[in-house]
Amino acid sequence: MRTLVAVGVLAATLLVASPMPAQAGAAVDAALALGAFAVFSQLFLLPALALAQPVYSAPPPAVYTAPPAVYAAAPAPPAIRREVVYAHGRHVLLGDGVTTTYQWVWVPNPPAGPPPPPPR
Repeated sequence: MRTLVAVGVLAATLLVASPMPAQAGAAVDAALALGAFAVFSQLFLLPALALAQPVYSAPPPAVYTAPPAVYAAAPAPPAIRREVVYAHGRHVLLGDGVTTTYQWVWVPNPPAGPPPPPPR
């Protein structure tokens, strides 16, 4: 008798605890269908695709050639004007621009000598 009561209580508990069927909308139906398709494709479609052998092609052969041995001479640098002359002096450019920086220096003309003696 105890067994029969225990089975009855268990059946009533399961009946009450079981979810009631809900009225699912179109969105839920679509989500369930997509989920089922995802599981189906993982189980059946992808393993079949994995069995197909990949197609490989050989890479093109590497061709190495020596560089040309003819080299052109470097063009001459433009001429630099190193002196700018004025009536009362001149500017002189010092330095080469690589090891010594360029520097313009003012060099005044020497003073004129004494005036010539008057004629006699």
